[in-house]
Amino acid sequence: MPAMMKAAIFVEPGRIEIDDKPIPDIGPNDALIRVTTTTICGTDVHILKGEYPVERGLTIGHEPVGVIEKLGANVRGYQEGQRVIAGAICPSFTSYACQDGCCAQDGGHHAHGYKPMGGWRFGNTIDGAQAEYLLVPDAQANLAPVPDGLTDEQVLMCPDIMSTGFAGAESAGIKIGDSVAVFAQGPIGLCATAGARLRGAGLIIAVDGVDERLAMARQMGADVTLDFRKVDVVEEILRVTGGRGVDASIEALGLQSTFEAALRVVKPGGTLSSLGVYSSDLTLPLGAFCAGLGDHKIVTSLCPGGKERMRRLMQVIETGRIDLGPMVTHRYALADIVEAYDLFSHQRDGVLKVAIQAS
Repeated sequence: MPAMMKAAIFVEPGRIEIDDKPIPDIGPNDALIRVTTTTICGTDVHILKGEYPVERGLTIGHEPVGVIEKLGANVRGYQEGQRVIAGAICPSFTSYACQDGCCAQDGGHHAHGYKPMGGWRFGNTIDGAQAEYLLVPDAQANLAPVPDGLTDEQVLMCPDIMSTGFAGAESAGIKIGDSVAVFAQGPIGLCATAGARLRGAGLIIAVDGVDERLAMARQMGADVTLDFRKVDVVEEILRVTGGRGVDASIEALGLQSTFEAALRVVKPGGTLSSLGVYSSDLTLPLGAFCAGLGDHKIVTSLCPGGKERMRRLMQVIETGRIDLGPMVTHRYALADIVEAYDLFSHQRDGVLKVAIQAS
């Protein structure tokens, strides 16, 4: 086994580059996986632009599919050579936060055990998945075997966007027959649309401004698609729902405009489920907020992780309940990831998700 590997590292705002790094040494509770396929997330673009701070020299990425290369002495139930994924959120499952059901906010062994986004370690606080090899901490809790017959690309969405999009639908408390509006049909919004369908929504309205994404939204279960370039989406959603508003709206972009529109279309007593990564302060429009007296719920989600979450998502794919394969629109080798970032960050050529083949 070589001593060095190729990795995509954060150099400075505006620059992520391929460089050589040592292959990680693992501890007794860790695993080393050889990454076969990974991808680029919108959060990685926030890092690239300097909108989300990380340490210089950090390996980026948090969506790994790979093969176990080496197991720590304490890790049981896995074999070297086994195909696995690990969630973008990889909690310890030992902290107070985890045992309180807030695994994504895992503060580790601090006195109180809570840290905002603390479960997000890959490409945030430790080296990430856009590399030839990846150290998976607390591997016993976070490695999920890939079922035979599923390809890398079929499970590539599980670590992050599928888990996140589904979490948006779950946090919204969607019930059978509910009406739902999903704002933005990027990869996470598309998964939220699919999640709303699986939760039993009776009417799903998808909003975007890109024809290809609106077409994909229909494929994922949207009943009505609205192009914000052509219609006032708030007026149209209220018209479609007879003035009542939707039971739940899901915001999947992270802008003031989409957040505000998502709030304006929710019925009194409804839920706004927010998945966007915001880069500036939000303000609440007084009328839409009903002066704070509208019985609204505003909930946020960071995608659930852990091996059981990953197992459940892969089972949904394995049984044919959903096919996210069409969301992979472009493929690049790890050596060409800078070019892939340029494509993805500028949203050219109808890109949705880019599969990065690391080995």
